[in-house]
Amino acid sequence: MLKFERQYYSDEITAIAGVDEAGRGPLAGPVCAAAVIFPKNYKNTMIDDSKKLTDKKRQELFDVIKDHALAYGIAMVSVEEIDELNIYAATQKCMKLALSQLQVDYQLVLTDAMPLPGFPKKVIPIIKGDAQALNIAAASILAKVTRDRYMCELEKQYPQFHFSVHKGYGTKLHMQELEEYGPIEGVHRKTYAPVAKFYQSQLTLF
Repeated sequence: MLKFERQYYSDEITAIAGVDEAGRGPLAGPVCAAAVIFPKNYKNTMIDDSKKLTDKKRQELFDVIKDHALAYGIAMVSVEEIDELNIYAATQKCMKLALSQLQVDYQLVLTDAMPLPGFPKKVIPIIKGDAQALNIAAASILAKVTRDRYMCELEKQYPQFHFSVHKGYGTKLHMQELEEYGPIEGVHRKTYAPVAKFYQSQLTLF
C-alpha cells in the first residue's frame, strides 16, 4: 500500500496535494497534469502508479478517485504552448494549473520528481513518487485517463492517425503514419526531433 506522504502529516500539515503528469514523451497531443488531495487516513490498495495498471483498471479507478478525493484538479497545456515553452516548462505550468483548481486548503505539495519554482506553497519533488505516494499515484491515474480519452477523441477528427492506439507516442505505427501523411498542425509537436524533420524537409522544397 502506498503511504509515503504519511510521514509529512503534522499539526501544521493536515492536507497534502499530490501532483503528476501524463504526456511528456509523445510526439503529438497536449501534456496533462492532475492534482489530488485525499483525506488524511484514506486507504486504497488498488491505487498504484498508472503505468503499472491496465487501461481497464485505470478507467475504474478514475471515478473512485474523484468520488473519494477531498479535492482534485485536472489541466492540459496545448501543443502550441509545449513548442513555445519547451516540455519541461509546459509540464510545470500544467501542474500549477491543476493545483489552482483545488478548492480545499492544503499546506504541502508532493510531485513526481518535478520542482515547481515560484509556487506559493512548499513543494517536495519525490523520485518515482507515483510508485510511493498514494495521492501522486492517484494524480497519475487522473492525468493518464484524461489524456488518453482526449487522444481517442482526436482520432475521430484525424482517423488516418491511430491516436487511440499509440496515444501520440513515437511507436512504429505512429512513425509510419507520419511518413505517409505528414504532421498535423496544432496536433504534432514541431520541436520534437522526429516531427521537426518533416517541417525541415518541407522548407527545403521552397
